[in-house]
Amino acid sequence: MTMKRPGEQELALLTWLAEHPAITVGEVAEGYGSPRALARSTVLTMMERLRKKGHLSRKRVQGVFRYSTGAGPEDLLKDAVGTFVSRTLGGSVSPFVAYLGDEAEVTPEQLAELEDLVARLQTRARRSS
Repeated sequence: MTMKRPGEQELALLTWLAEHPAITVGEVAEGYGSPRALARSTVLTMMERLRKKGHLSRKRVQGVFRYSTGAGPEDLLKDAVGTFVSRTLGGSVSPFVAYLGDEAEVTPEQLAELEDLVARLQTRARRSS
């Protein structure tokens, strides 16, 4: 079964939920909803929508539903970036690279990650040619 992709707000909630496994709607409303001025009913609606799309599961524990994601936050963000590159950038990472070069501030740690990524891409390109 192919899961429907989450919207932007749903993805933000899903990423937060991935960091807070087996959590109740009330706990999500307090920890995620309150700082963002989201009512408990809005949080519940978003969570049920995510569950129906297959991104969340719930299990009744002592009379209360506890919700969990099937993926970790890194997997969710990686999927979101893949979707953005595919749908918005037409599969090209060039605009993303241009943004990094012109606009983004990169820490030394992030720069090291980028250098590692470039090295892995170069190795992959050499193997495929």
